[in-house]
Amino acid sequence: MRRFALILVALAAAAAANADEKPEDTRVLDALMGKKLDYGEGVWQDFRPSMKTLYHSGRPSWGYWAVRDGQYCSQWPPSSLWACYDIELTENGVRFVGEKGDTSTGVYVD
Repeated sequence: MRRFALILVALAAAAAANADEKPEDTRVLDALMGKKLDYGEGVWQDFRPSMKTLYHSGRPSWGYWAVRDGQYCSQWPPSSLWACYDIELTENGVRFVGEKGDTSTGVYVD
């Protein structure tokens, strides 16, 4: 009985967490989490469920990613600054749009 009560509490907590999630945040998470994007010319990025990201452009670079107010945000140590981008879903990938209108488009890799 106690185990059953703990399961119910855990399910209620998970439901409450999902209720607080904004639809635009869910859209970004669905577009990136567990996915790999190819930017062309041997450059790619892997978005881990642990919220770590691996960017490879000749050599690996590990950073962190997050979703804030419907935007993709990234941080690349040793810097503590976060940069955020709007995302647009394309037919086969994602386009990142910076605050100055600069864009970068990645295609999903299986």
